Amino acid sequence: MKNTREILEIRTQQRVEIQDITTELEGILSRSGVREGLLNVYSRHSTSGVVVNENESGLVEDFKSALEKIVPEGAGYKHDRIDNNADSHIRGFLLGGSQTVPVENGRMMLGTWQSVFFVELDGPRHRKLTITIIGE
Repeated sequence: MKNTREILEIRTQQRVEIQDITTELEGILSRSGVREGLLNVYSRHSTSGVVVNENESGLVEDFKSALEKIVPEGAGYKHDRIDNNADSHIRGFLLGGSQTVPVENGRMMLGTWQSVFFVELDGPRHRKLTITIIGE
């Protein structure tokens, strides 16, 4: 059984930004040597998310717009009294901070159109994602 852990560093430029990290994850998986197992992406930042979906530019923009409509900035949230980013935290609650993808034959078992995204909700920031791969 192999167990590999790497930190993936991400720099964001916008308050809400969606970055496809699939290529970086494939590189980490390849270096790990794991052929069968699980790959986990975990963000230790409560104002971010990790999601799996299609990387189509219109859909990515629609997703960003939907987040902003569902949880608008400055809507009188109690947490804003502390640091004025309650919307970012609430969006993070909705998205979740990790994803686990099965690995088969040394590749992530993503669907034909699926990618793994890091979602920045309170940028610009410098973020660190923990990538853990276990398997054989």
